[in-house]
Amino acid sequence: MNIYFDASKSGWKSYLSLIIKLCKDYNYTKICDIGGGANPYFSPDLIKEHNFDYHILDISETELEKTPSFYQNKILMDISSPAINYNHQYQLMFSKMLAEHIADAEQFHKNIYKLLDNGGISVHFFPTLYSFPFFVNKIFPEKMTSYLLDIFTPRDKIQNAKFPAYYNWCKGPTNEQIKKFHNLGFKVLAYYGYFGHDKYYDKIPFIKKLHNLKSRLLIANPIPMFTSYSIVVLQKP
Repeated sequence: MNIYFDASKSGWKSYLSLIIKLCKDYNYTKICDIGGGANPYFSPDLIKEHNFDYHILDISETELEKTPSFYQNKILMDISSPAINYNHQYQLMFSKMLAEHIADAEQFHKNIYKLLDNGGISVHFFPTLYSFPFFVNKIFPEKMTSYLLDIFTPRDKIQNAKFPAYYNWCKGPTNEQIKKFHNLGFKVLAYYGYFGHDKYYDKIPFIKKLHNLKSRLLIANPIPMFTSYSIVVLQKP
């Protein structure tokens, strides 16, 4: 198992290339984009280039209705349900900014384990506790956090809807977190911890400077509990 620490900007920039590298290294073509309904992560050109058998799985029929017409393989399913009824197997399953919205994280990862081929890999990019903005998002009412999000990071509410966040199993590469994945049978191939989320402070320059200083100190002297985002790469033996 490899553990890495870096600035959050690095994680955002490198996530797609990490997934593509895994597909190339292991010769994977059967891919499942978990939670990609309105915004599939792989572009049509990328799918055509690598001849991926690309499936999009989402709990929301409304979000799947927003999926561009190019994407034909769509699955309406709650990936965290204790009784999934689906027999398709994948070589690689991934999510981006989804894990924090899963109330039953253990069942979520158990189901992914079931849907993976032997030797298959799951990869997840997620925000982590106890980063301040996400801690606020967890403890305050949804109406208040939606209002704050509109102020600090405005977005297209149709294409990028806001959903309740629980942050279960959403932590950096702590020993406790790694043990949870091992207990489900996964091999943890890599765990990335990222520090910083300065875009939340763009409208407060003084706070942004302090935050960036703190982030640089944490990159130099990493404390897994204080990451802002993480990527975990898990393999089913």
